[in-house]
Amino acid sequence: MSRQDDTALMRRAFELAVAHRTHPNPRVGAIVLNRAGEVIGEGSHVGPGHPHAEVVALTAAGAASRGGTVIVTLEPCSFQGRTPPCVDALVAAGVARVVVGAVDPDVRVAGEGIASLRRHGITIEEGVLAAEAEALDPAYFHHRRTGRPRVTLKAALTLDGQLAASDRSSQWITAEAARDDGHRLRSQFDAIMVGAGTVIADDPQLDVRIADYAGPQPRPIVLIGVRDLPRASKILQRQPLLVAGRKLDHNAGMIHVSLGTDGRPVLDEALRAIGDEGYLDILVEGGAGLAAALWSRGLVDRGVFYLAGRIAGGRGLGLFDGTWNTLEDSVEVDIVDVMRLGPDLRVEWVLAPNRRPMSDDH
Repeated sequence: MSRQDDTALMRRAFELAVAHRTHPNPRVGAIVLNRAGEVIGEGSHVGPGHPHAEVVALTAAGAASRGGTVIVTLEPCSFQGRTPPCVDALVAAGVARVVVGAVDPDVRVAGEGIASLRRHGITIEEGVLAAEAEALDPAYFHHRRTGRPRVTLKAALTLDGQLAASDRSSQWITAEAARDDGHRLRSQFDAIMVGAGTVIADDPQLDVRIADYAGPQPRPIVLIGVRDLPRASKILQRQPLLVAGRKLDHNAGMIHVSLGTDGRPVLDEALRAIGDEGYLDILVEGGAGLAAALWSRGLVDRGVFYLAGRIAGGRGLGLFDGTWNTLEDSVEVDIVDVMRLGPDLRVEWVLAPNRRPMSDDH
């Protein structure tokens, strides 16, 4: 089979994979060809506890997969988890060739799946559209490499950079199109994280409110330092995950972490614990204090800013607490998309690893 055929089929496998929300597992799609190169089975991973994509595709293909080829977006797993290793299924099916998109960064695999297949005499083509395969699920790759979820900072600002007026009024900074897009953005994440101060000040629900939306709701996560949440907080009705440095008397999921000298949960520890709970893609929406703390510790990976067609004309509340002392303290980011939404702009940016801000106490 030609490389061109491999890439075309890999792109079809991408289409199979992208339809599902699978965290903490990766998105994966697979296609099985018979000896003649005809497609005889397709599959994708639906989520934890369900068969992996390779097994779904092999089951659809049946005995005709013997001597054939499997196209898979991610290196087949080689360890026993909730389901048996996919390497074993491929060997048992008698396939002759496996075409792999990206190598799995999980330390339990990390090339061992490919090596095991080769030891069984299966021909391997690896790295086919690898960058695109990784782009299917960037949060998974980020988590497996860093131990932390991917963190996206969301903010709605005036064109001159104000988050809210000094009286904290901010509800209608952006127009309806931008606000609707913000809800669509929420729908793409595993969880939405704010600090306790945002809950106390704004009493948000942190849910997706779009007409006819039937997908999963992101889980609210609240970082709690010295201040507790009011009992009547709307967020407590949504089964939040509370991350705190002390025991709290709330009927909610709880993670206990260390408190830092600033009275907040130690952020690196908190993020690792959140990742361990299976939340790999986090949207941060709340609070100049939390935004500044994450930023200064190099824990923000990307951002989506909604810039209103509105000039504040003075200092209210900025996105980050603290003072900008010198130009050298700023950090360049890569702007990857700019979109007009009614009278407002949506700016999406990413932070390259070698450009991260780093505080002295990181």
